[in-house]
Amino acid sequence: MVTVNVSELDRVDKFRSLQLTLRDRWKTIELFDNSEADILIIPSLSIDQRELQKVEGCEHYEERLLFSLMRLRNPRTRLIYVTSMPLHPSIIDYYLQLLPGIPFSHARNRLLLLSTYDSSLKPLSQKILERPRLLERIRQALRYEKAFMVCYNSTSLEAELSLKLDVPLYAAAPDLQIWGSKSGSRQIFAESGVPHPDGSERVWNQQDLAQAASDLWERQPKLQRMVVKLNEGISGEGNALLDLRPIMNVAPGEASSAKRVAAISDRFATMRFQASQESWANFSGRISELGAIVEAFVEGEVKRSPSVQGRITPTGEIEILSTHDQILGGPDGQIYLGCRFPADESYRLQLQQLGLKVGKKLAQKGALERFGVDFIAVQQENGEWDIQAIEINLRKGGTTHPFMTLKLLTNGRYDLSTGLFYSQQGRPKYYIATDNLQKDRYQGLLPNDLMDIIAHHRLHFDSCTETGTVFHLMGCLSQFGKLGLTSIGDSLQQAEDMYNKVVKVLDEESRNENQNLAEFSDYAFPMIWDGHNS
Repeated sequence: MVTVNVSELDRVDKFRSLQLTLRDRWKTIELFDNSEADILIIPSLSIDQRELQKVEGCEHYEERLLFSLMRLRNPRTRLIYVTSMPLHPSIIDYYLQLLPGIPFSHARNRLLLLSTYDSSLKPLSQKILERPRLLERIRQALRYEKAFMVCYNSTSLEAELSLKLDVPLYAAAPDLQIWGSKSGSRQIFAESGVPHPDGSERVWNQQDLAQAASDLWERQPKLQRMVVKLNEGISGEGNALLDLRPIMNVAPGEASSAKRVAAISDRFATMRFQASQESWANFSGRISELGAIVEAFVEGEVKRSPSVQGRITPTGEIEILSTHDQILGGPDGQIYLGCRFPADESYRLQLQQLGLKVGKKLAQKGALERFGVDFIAVQQENGEWDIQAIEINLRKGGTTHPFMTLKLLTNGRYDLSTGLFYSQQGRPKYYIATDNLQKDRYQGLLPNDLMDIIAHHRLHFDSCTETGTVFHLMGCLSQFGKLGLTSIGDSLQQAEDMYNKVVKVLDEESRNENQNLAEFSDYAFPMIWDGHNS
């Protein structure tokens, strides 16, 4: 006999009912209309915290949704932004000064910044739920008939927050997040007829993983490498590369299946992990907690990693928002570093079509709001590109904030027929963006120091020409020497030149800072040791 938890069903029904009200509200967040709205931004990274810690400076990634402050361009929008720790005032000022045609004071009066003052390694949504007085303050600030909530990703924590506040969540329901996992992505690709590499279903232990890898090798006897992925890894940090070439003596046709499984199992400890601090001892333990898949590694001399982003509206429409060529790094080029917009013209329209297929299948499952699909593209001898889907992100991703920054700054439009984005003046716009401009020499630069550098070297975004650089992740700079930026130009070359100029300036400024510090040290410390007071 199956026991049904009635209260849980009631909660699910209430959550769904709340989401139905988005049909009358959601356009305010996507379009520059003059309707009133209260937007609650919860930038909680509600993902496995141990996996999240593989991303250096992850505690500052709540800043990635600060592009949302540009929604205050609508003079009738109010915005509440909650973070774990308070944001530096100059960071907030920076974003509000970007708003064209809106007095700074007017925008600031419509922005409420709240913080849990809790830097612990827990998702922000959990921290908010643990603070009834903070919840009540948020509740009192919202006009319920005009409010909705936006998050980075949707879990039971965000659903609980939605219910506690009685505010609809503009994101896919938590029970649908399986379709954004590695195994769920493969199932969606299969059901929607989108090409993807051969691979396995999710497994939960080393033995089953070795068996799945052996089965894959038997289906693809010419395979040289495989990718092992934790089912909920992020930005490629949960991936490992399994090299089969040293064990070709147990390849299909050369040895029994049992010997092949045993040899593969032994090889797991020698895999090349994409996260710098990862080890098999830790990785193997994570398999039993998160599950894992194994997938054929896509070989190729000329290889790229494009992506497509889309949206499923509360009315069930599927829209393509953008395409990108991702910039990858790490030991085997599997870790997300940044992106170029738009994707190469030779395949960007094909990406759109594949994205629509995935979007339709996700919509059938009941998904809502943002989705992204990552691909591997390999150029063939005839110049054509073989495109294989790799995974779905059923959440905001690394390409979300650069594109939304462009859209909100220019109020332009994405053209499906060309795959280009046009400003209101009809100019196509391009950008290069990263979350990972990181150098040791940048450590110690404060947000105010960055503002001085931006102003002195005129690195800011110019609303007249609609070109320039917009910075983010500024809170990462001092401790981690890490910064995010989006360089927007009227051509990809111009965007790249702007990006390179920022790097050059930061290198020079940080070198000067270090030289000044060294000179100060040489001068100051002998005085102290000599006992001088002045």
